[in-house]
Parts: sequence; structure tokens; C-alpha cells
Amino acid sequence: MILIRKKNLTVPIIQGGMGVGISLGNLAGAVAARGGMGVISTINPGYNEPDFIQNPNAANCRALTREIKKAKAIAKGCGMVAINAMVATASFADCVKTAIEAGVDAVVSGAGLPANLPALATGKDVALAPIVSSGRAAGLICKLWKKHHNRTPDFIVIEGPEAGGHLGFSRKTLTQSPPKLDTLLADVLAVTTGISAPNGGAVPVFIGGGVFDATDVAHYISQGAAGVQIGTRFIATRECDASQGYKDQIIAAKASDAVLIDSPVGMPGRALNTPLIQAVSGGTRFPAQNCIRCLTTCHPAKTPYCISNALIEAVRGHRETGLFFCGSNVGRINRMTTVPKLIDELCQEWRNTQ
Repeated sequence: MILIRKKNLTVPIIQGGMGVGISLGNLAGAVAARGGMGVISTINPGYNEPDFIQNPNAANCRALTREIKKAKAIAKGCGMVAINAMVATASFADCVKTAIEAGVDAVVSGAGLPANLPALATGKDVALAPIVSSGRAAGLICKLWKKHHNRTPDFIVIEGPEAGGHLGFSRKTLTQSPPKLDTLLADVLAVTTGISAPNGGAVPVFIGGGVFDATDVAHYISQGAAGVQIGTRFIATRECDASQGYKDQIIAAKASDAVLIDSPVGMPGRALNTPLIQAVSGGTRFPAQNCIRCLTTCHPAKTPYCISNALIEAVRGHRETGLFFCGSNVGRINRMTTVPKLIDELCQEWRNTQ
């Protein structure tokens, strides 16, 4: 059992946040109901709202509130329901505040330095966690939060170089000298040793980005992790909020289909090598239509494609025009399953050691 603030996780699993309709209330609620941490992405959860293009912030906040309440209802008090909020998004602060008001249990934040995240949660009983890719980043966050907000993280999530979506490493590092997860975990644990979480215990550290099966889960816990974060495997579940078309792309993918891309966010990412990615790699530009200025780091006149449009196309299952984020182990996924079966499978070896 992992105590985070006043909540308990009975399984050491965080379901990674996956944006634009992949991880919403249904998936997050199902994971929490099994004792894990289900995570709703704040990246355009309102993409299906009728006023999304005209008023994206209101549409996203409305949908986020609805999805959090849906997840909490499914969870029935078990596990934790969290959000994943990207610092690089224009709606970062509004989404965090909205989620807290809706009763979310935790805020996990990355894609930038969440230096002021505690200020958005002043006086609120909510767990806060940064996503980091090094011990140095973990140490910097702990120092900044302590100095400016007198707070330490409730837990920390490490995302390694084999993760899907946006990656906290340079392309050179990813292609020439990607760090091992064991090394990253040891570096972060060295920083957190002696730092107490707000509940008085040690700061739990979760590791993801290349974690795939029960052996991986048991291994990283044996090395000092409180648990793991897994994203891509949860896409191929009945409960995942994505369309069956998206799930079918993940199931059909081979290992060679996962490629590094340059995202309009300004970070490398990992996604399926779909026709959109192939065209962009060949120099084709796709001018943004109905740009909602979702990213603070994006320059619509210069970017080769609109990431919001591409992710919306993907969640609807449109291979030709969609951006399908995935982890490096996507080629090992070959069938549909359910959240309960997947979590039981992932935790089998860990349970044998308890």
C-alpha cells in the first residue's frame, strides 16, 4: 500500500496521462477502481464540445470537470484520480484550478518546469507531483518548491527515454546515449533521500518510459521505486476512451513503427510512423486550420502541422491524418484486454513478494 497525502494506492501503478481523448474519465476511473492512479490528460479534453473552436478554454474546463466526476464515480473511493497537466499549454493554470475544484486527488505536471504549481493549489488538499527526466531536475524542483512555497512534492514521476509522447531529452541524447531507467531511478532517489513528503513519509518515486510487464514492475520496485507509470499498454483496453480505430493502430504496430518526431511543443516525441509523420519528414507543411493557440511554445506560421488537429484526428482513428503517440514497446502489444486483467498481470510478480 502506498500512502500519498491522505489516499492509498493498493497497486503500484500510475496510468500515464495521454492527451486529446485517450485518457479521460472512463480509463482513469477504471484504473483507480482497481487501486491504482488513473490519470486524465488536460490536453484538450473538450475537443468534442460544440463550442471547442470558438471557446476552447471554456470547453476544456467544462469537459475536464465532467470527466473527473465520471472517474470518481467509477472509482467509488478506491485508488486515486489525477490529472496530467503540461506546463507548455496556454490553459495550464486554468485546467489545474478547474481540476482541483472538481475534486481531483492529484496533479501530475511536466513538459516544462512546474515551478509555480504549488501556488495554484494553495490551501487545497491535493497531491502535487512533477514529472522529471533526471536527478538534477528533481533536485531543482524540490529546492524551488521549498524556497518559494514551503512545500515538497507528494510524489515524483520519472519519464525515461523509451516513453511515448513528449520526451524530456534532447534528440542527440535519445539517439546516441539514452540513459538507463536504473540509472535515472538511482539518481532521483539520491536526491529525494532525506526529503519528507507533505504526509511526513519518504517521497514516493514512480518510474516509467519503457516499463512493460510484471518483471519490469517487480524489478524497479526492488530498486527502490514506489511503483511505475505505464501509458501505451492501457490504450489497448476496453475501458480506454480512444476510438477502436486508435486502439487497432496500436495493436497492429510493429516495433519499427515507433519513431522519434519533432513536436510543435518544442520537444522530441515518440509516435507511430503514419502518413502524416512521413509527409512532414519529407518537408510537407500542413497549415493550421482553426488554430486555438493551445501551446505557448508553438508558432503557427512556422510549425509544419497543428498538433491539436493531428491528435484529434488520431483519437478518432484516422490513420492518414492522425498523430498516434506511443511508447517504444508498442510492437509488443498484440491484443485487446481490460483494465482489471492488465493490472492483475502487471502486479503478479510484485504481489508474490509481498
